[in-house]
Amino acid sequence: MTYAAAIDSLFSLAGELYTPPGQPRRKFELEHMGVLAAALGDPQKQFPSVLVAGTNGKGSTSATLAAILQAAGYRTGLYTSPHLIRVNERIRIDGVDITDDDFARFYFQVDDAARRLVDEGRLPAPPSFFETMTALAFTAFAESKVDIAVLEVGMGGRLDATNIVEPLVSVITDISLDHTEWLGSTITAIAREKAGILRENGVMVTLPQHPEANCALGEVATSLNVRGVNAAEHIPSRTTHLEVGRNHYALQVLGQGIEVDSPLVGQHQERNLALAIAAAVELCNNHSYIITATNIEHGIRETCWPGRMERFTASNGAAILLDVGHNPAGAWALRSVLADLDAHAPKTLIFGCLGDKAITELAQILFPLFDRVLLTPVDSPRTATLDELAKAAAAVGAAHEECSDGHQALQRALEITPSNGLIVGTGSVYLVGALRAELAR
Repeated sequence: MTYAAAIDSLFSLAGELYTPPGQPRRKFELEHMGVLAAALGDPQKQFPSVLVAGTNGKGSTSATLAAILQAAGYRTGLYTSPHLIRVNERIRIDGVDITDDDFARFYFQVDDAARRLVDEGRLPAPPSFFETMTALAFTAFAESKVDIAVLEVGMGGRLDATNIVEPLVSVITDISLDHTEWLGSTITAIAREKAGILRENGVMVTLPQHPEANCALGEVATSLNVRGVNAAEHIPSRTTHLEVGRNHYALQVLGQGIEVDSPLVGQHQERNLALAIAAAVELCNNHSYIITATNIEHGIRETCWPGRMERFTASNGAAILLDVGHNPAGAWALRSVLADLDAHAPKTLIFGCLGDKAITELAQILFPLFDRVLLTPVDSPRTATLDELAKAAAAVGAAHEECSDGHQALQRALEITPSNGLIVGTGSVYLVGALRAELAR
């Protein structure tokens, strides 16, 4: 079966978070993922893994940790979501996306097993898109005999498809309000869902954060006799010289001085870098992985994680910045980066997001910073409509225009933004992926 057939079949599967009108909302059952994995020979048991959950920063943390492990000479699997341009991006081995041929082969292996399980009544319905992708990733990592896999949790933690593994280390990044209709309406409720990736007598790497999150994580960790690792020692002191637009500073790691020089932009990334470093140190000190300070330095420098404060240059010289800030915490992080740029430069925002996001709050945080806001729907059945976006823009008094799609919005932005200006694309991974595909060409 071909790659094209695999992609068509995959994208016909139900998405976890989309509920068609008039249909009951999907119910998550981790047991179903276990049944599918068992039919595939439990590939997730054939390699060690690290789970990374949280609201913001889990992708950056996962990518950095994987790069460190790869720099240390380990064959490393990395599973992340969502993708920017091609679905293959979600499954990487030693920094390389899975090939089309391997994707198709593993997809139909998973799909055939799923169909048999449904026919035999062992599964009530076909697996979802994310469950299928997760099983595909496990199968690929097992066949490739990875030394370790870094797995980004999709949503929540307790019932996420990735949570059938037994992680060596569980990493929990910053927690904020997002997916409240699924995870709960408070920081405490969401933190408890994220804490579902913890294991009895296991290890949790995290940082002090919102008091409600700290309390909830602490309670769950205590009940499971989890050993906590505080990554705070790997955050630079405020007396450290920080360069505008990059993370470049000195740290002491594993008893040696290193130079952190990360392509991940923004002060908020210091926390994600600290978590990745702390996880690497934990694997070195307590799980028999041989990782040096030099490996950590090199891995950080070579991390590839596009679409996060990623810069391009327009043909007329205008700067272009893409970032997948899809919730208020992400929007504040983007705003912090923009504060370091020329306050007088003309600024154009291209914005589109999903309808279940905090559209009004995102508009309040970002729209007033821009001379012109170009609104666009994104390529998803869950997209916010132009009417919803325009209402949010009008509420904050933002000068705005409506565009039919990301392509039209980008062309309009290039028309109206002068050579000394800045174009920012944000609001949704789907939008950033579409813009990045055009800019990369």
